Amino acid sequence: MHSVWTRIVCLLCCVSTGLLALQALRADDQEFAPTELEFFEKKIRPILAEHCYSCHSAEAKKIQASLLVDSRAALIAGGDSGEAITPGDPDSSLLIEAVKYESYEMPPKGKLSSEDIQALEDWVRMGAPWPQEEAPTADAVQPKFDLESRRSEHWVWQPIHAPEIPKVDRESWPNNSIDHFILSRLEDADLQPAGDANRSALIRRLYFDLIGLPPTPEEVAAFVNDKSPQAVEDLVDQLLASPHFGERWGRHWLDLVRYAESRGHEFDNDAPNAFQYRDYIIRALNSDIPHDQLIREHIAGDLLPNPRLNPDKGFNESILGTGFWFLGEWVHSPVDIRKDESDRFDNMIDVMSKAFLGMTVSCARCHDHKFDAISTADYYSLSGFLESSDYRQVRFESIEHNRIVAEKLAQLDADYQEKIENELRTRNLAKPTSKPVDSSLQHLVVLDYGNVSSSEFMQDGFIYGARPKRAGEFYWSDEGGELSLRMCTEDAAISDPIWNELESVWEKGVHNKSRLVTFPRSGRTLRTPTFAVTDGNVACRVRGEGHVVACVDSHRLIAGPLHGVTIAKIKPGSEWTHLNLQRYVGHRIHLEFTPSEGKQLQVSLVTRGATPEQRQELGRRFSDQLTAEQVAAVESFLDEDVSDLIANWKTEREHLQSQIMTRSQLAMAMMDGTGEDGRILIRGNSSKPGDQVPRHFLTAVNGGEVMEIPIGSGRLELAEKINAADNPLTARVAVNRIWHFLMGRGIVPTTDDFGVLGERPTHPELLDHLAVKFVNDGRSIKKLIREIVLSRVYQLDCVPVAESLRADPKNQMWHFRPPKRLEGEVIRDAILSISGRLDPTLYGEPVPVHLTPFMDGRGRPKNSGPLDGDGRRSIYVAVRRNFLSPFMLTFDTPAPFSTMGRRNVSNVPAQSLILMNDPFVVEQSKLWAQRAIEENDSMDSRLDWLYQTAFSRSSNAREREVAMEFLTASNSSGGDVMSEQTAWEDFAHALMNTKEFIFLR
Repeated sequence: MHSVWTRIVCLLCCVSTGLLALQALRADDQEFAPTELEFFEKKIRPILAEHCYSCHSAEAKKIQASLLVDSRAALIAGGDSGEAITPGDPDSSLLIEAVKYESYEMPPKGKLSSEDIQALEDWVRMGAPWPQEEAPTADAVQPKFDLESRRSEHWVWQPIHAPEIPKVDRESWPNNSIDHFILSRLEDADLQPAGDANRSALIRRLYFDLIGLPPTPEEVAAFVNDKSPQAVEDLVDQLLASPHFGERWGRHWLDLVRYAESRGHEFDNDAPNAFQYRDYIIRALNSDIPHDQLIREHIAGDLLPNPRLNPDKGFNESILGTGFWFLGEWVHSPVDIRKDESDRFDNMIDVMSKAFLGMTVSCARCHDHKFDAISTADYYSLSGFLESSDYRQVRFESIEHNRIVAEKLAQLDADYQEKIENELRTRNLAKPTSKPVDSSLQHLVVLDYGNVSSSEFMQDGFIYGARPKRAGEFYWSDEGGELSLRMCTEDAAISDPIWNELESVWEKGVHNKSRLVTFPRSGRTLRTPTFAVTDGNVACRVRGEGHVVACVDSHRLIAGPLHGVTIAKIKPGSEWTHLNLQRYVGHRIHLEFTPSEGKQLQVSLVTRGATPEQRQELGRRFSDQLTAEQVAAVESFLDEDVSDLIANWKTEREHLQSQIMTRSQLAMAMMDGTGEDGRILIRGNSSKPGDQVPRHFLTAVNGGEVMEIPIGSGRLELAEKINAADNPLTARVAVNRIWHFLMGRGIVPTTDDFGVLGERPTHPELLDHLAVKFVNDGRSIKKLIREIVLSRVYQLDCVPVAESLRADPKNQMWHFRPPKRLEGEVIRDAILSISGRLDPTLYGEPVPVHLTPFMDGRGRPKNSGPLDGDGRRSIYVAVRRNFLSPFMLTFDTPAPFSTMGRRNVSNVPAQSLILMNDPFVVEQSKLWAQRAIEENDSMDSRLDWLYQTAFSRSSNAREREVAMEFLTASNSSGGDVMSEQTAWEDFAHALMNTKEFIFLR
């Protein structure tokens, strides 16, 4: 026994030595995956540049300890204390010890954040990826960033052109134009394409690729026996029309926008109502909404003058697209609130640019992009669009309906205001007039609702009317519980009690500790323009009851001990409400005012740095404009002289009130704010702002021209730039993604990075041909899918011709269709489908994830979901960042942190183990076996039915022989024959564990 263990230990030592040798080889060849290099550019180079270069780089005045960290070779070579990193082994790397303060304490001015230390550890563990570049030297001239040269030299920036369809020798082989491009290359290389896939393999391929579910034995038989030339086209059209199409392709889209229903970090707070975005995507894809319209809705769906309405229920679909901006991680009560915003914006820019443009724009956060034609100015110009926008929970079901009611109400109120004022004039009754703020106090006033432009009057909803009320105008009040008409004694934004019955429907069981969710804010909030806190003494002249929130640097997840001072209660009877924002001096903020439920709120002024005496002086502007006698005369006039007019006004308002849609579901969405241009942050450091950059689209596409933005954020103008015909990125990226999802590899294999670090297209002319066709077909996703799956190349067999495989082992020229592993969600859905447990219901709130005993930690949901997810498809099971399904993770479902257009496809023992031991799989295999017994009388028919449901084909002779032997075998433990039920359950479970079950032929 001892000798056996000795041999095992020696073997492990040899394996370890081999791994170290591989690492050494990796250190020499310096070839790394694009995703690894992107990780370095985004996470590691900025850390080194900000914290290390001043002492350990060629640009340092004096190099400390003979250590350079500005090249990979220098880090491996090390300094006076030896090598700084051992690629692949962070525990043996001096750099990691130093940043952890375990030996040296670097950087000496203060320990790095835990996130930065973890990033450095991850980087070393993955082999310390670093792009191939010359190591900098002290006397070297740094190469100038030449954007124009980079733009002209790289293929992706060149205009899309419509190539001629190549001629081929085998004219009968192509099904459509796609095949001409593929076959032409094959013929040039003298390669033979594989044969066609058989009908059973093809139907299974189409079902899983288009709707993500297996065909039934009856559907397989009907297709196999259909000899008509239109059989494949008819099947494709049927699947594209299926409501399950949106579920299948919606999951692809959710990967692009890092969809999750919780915020991650310490408490994994919910992202309330995120599922509404998921359902929006499913509906949009089922309806084949054009790709450019989807982008328009994602970037600026809240700003469309004519939003797309749901055809059945009439609610605003377009605004739901903007929820994608807010699907990222949020930190509760961050210490550095400005850095938190810059990190959130970085993720938003990263996701937008990768998903729609296929470019790693966020690599330019700390410096001009090291490889692509993207400048730091480009990056921060995009951040301006986000600084000019805001988050809300929108009442999407009612917003368009109530907008019409609000417009009618505004006209009605204006008409009656005019009638009453005419009556006042005929009786020579005085009314107060607005007085300007004294010039000596003007510098203290941040906002005066007696002097705001239409663009500065912002609200979520309609309760504050079309504009602020002016002194002398009349407004309706329900103070004291009785509705009455009153005269404004000062200019103010005043909430209208006609909207008091609004009810917002939240997702059930929301786990969110933010204090803001306790206030009824949706559709009831007045927002000020953004301003800088130059003095922390901020005061608001308000009357009524409610809350005011100072939104600092767009931070909204207010929980824990920090940032509680940004919320203040507005108490009845008080004229001024104060906010002590001293810790936020130098930050950007705006204020949000929300009345308490059933209460009225009036907002007149916002001041900054005013003393009590100065506020009192400002208050005099509003007082003594009418004497007590004049007020009494007006009240008498209202009660006696125009009582009939007021009664008619009240009746007509009650009629409009009955039309208000009071109940509405909520969803995450954007709201426009004050138009702002971003500032360049020196080396990405939020505490070191530099020059301001006007908002514009990528210079390499638009020449850096400053966009004409008449009002607000400019996101609508940005959306048009992204969709513009002269932008060569958007259409190429879209068609490449669709090709990738269907074929298993993109024409550009790096689907999220078309830049220099990405791979070049294998068939550039095919890519442009598809892009031109895509645009000409109205950017229809379904039409492009149809074109691809009806091509000969899509329908090729998975077994290549041997000579072709030897000549092109990586299948770069698509001479056969490689087997494709199903994703974790599809495997789970297939299991539910064949077991009979699948619930085909579409849409709805997420099913809580099933929690295993090993899924523990802060923020763990109180309740575990059912083992089988109530039979719902995987897209409807909750995606919690800190509690992701182990089944999904095992099958490479990505953690939702950034765009993931190309999932990893691993082949690890854990996959076999989870299919063998997971209670869900075991339970479903039993249900599947039970179906086989109940629906089939004989062993032969049961066996064939299992093969048909699992693999869309009949069993062959050898498989039947092995199966019969197993099903009739004696139980090895006691020699007794297994029960029929147990034998079929074990056999069904065994079939689920085969490669054929989780792969497409």
